[in-house]
Amino acid sequence: MKHLITLLFLFSILGCTAQQPYKRTLKLMGSRFDITVTANDSIQANKYIDTAVAEISRIEKLISSWDANSQTSEINRYAGIKPVKVDKELFDLIERAIGISKLTDGAFDISYASMDRIWKFDGSMTKMPSKEEITASVEKVGYQNIILDKKNSTVFLKLKGMKIGFGAIGKGYAADKAKSLLISKGVSSGIINASGDMNTWGKQPNGNEWKVAITNPMDKNKVFALLPITNVAVVTSGNYEKYVNFNGKRYTHIIDPRTGYPSTGIISVTVFAPKAELADALATSVFVMGKEAGLDRINQLPQIECIIIDDKGNITKSKNIEIDKL
Repeated sequence: MKHLITLLFLFSILGCTAQQPYKRTLKLMGSRFDITVTANDSIQANKYIDTAVAEISRIEKLISSWDANSQTSEINRYAGIKPVKVDKELFDLIERAIGISKLTDGAFDISYASMDRIWKFDGSMTKMPSKEEITASVEKVGYQNIILDKKNSTVFLKLKGMKIGFGAIGKGYAADKAKSLLISKGVSSGIINASGDMNTWGKQPNGNEWKVAITNPMDKNKVFALLPITNVAVVTSGNYEKYVNFNGKRYTHIIDPRTGYPSTGIISVTVFAPKAELADALATSVFVMGKEAGLDRINQLPQIECIIIDDKGNITKSKNIEIDKL
């Protein structure tokens, strides 16, 4: 799974406002979640947060590939054998994931779970894998082999040993669903921060926009940009801590599912999008596509913006984003 840079939200609270933000930090989906809601008191806030937690836990049970009883595990278990009937929610999520794969020319692919883990980023690698090993590692990866039957709501993986996983969009999807549920319950504003996959809505109790401060991956103690955000998802993905060096070249832990080779040249990507699910997938895709191709693709998409930091520390942004540098 990709390493996520922590984003710092700056709160500005006026004592005279009736509502205040309440925050709870907990572990869900194997990751840190920070859930913030505005409410009149802590009792009301805790009820709202409990509702969000229950929704995130429900989604985890649906999409988890670790839970042998999940529909996702069943799809993987019957790969190359038969189609598996699934709930509409899971079917639609897989269908959207395939759509993003097509949009990114396969740079994003939920069948990455089929990849052989030949790259190690724990300091144990002493030499680069051979070309043959790298080619073999992605033999069963390919979104084109995920067969959907909308009429019967079935999913079929054509190749035996093929697997799907939602590590690159699962937390973003959970953040989207928790946000929608809280809005339906009357929560006027808040933040779902799923280990850097963030979804915001509304404004601070004093009427100001929420603001996100993006850390500088070259110096994690510094912030390089401060951006106001309203009803938008923000995902920052970084790979500056997990990498290996061979022959003077740095290979990072975000791997191209098409080739089996790790991404190079970029250390941080921040994507702004209407949904965290989409922002999450596109952040990974930009790493794989590279700065030029990734930026070109982002600039063609409505309501999507990004900030890219390369391994030289250069900052590149999409055409419609304004950065207040600090």
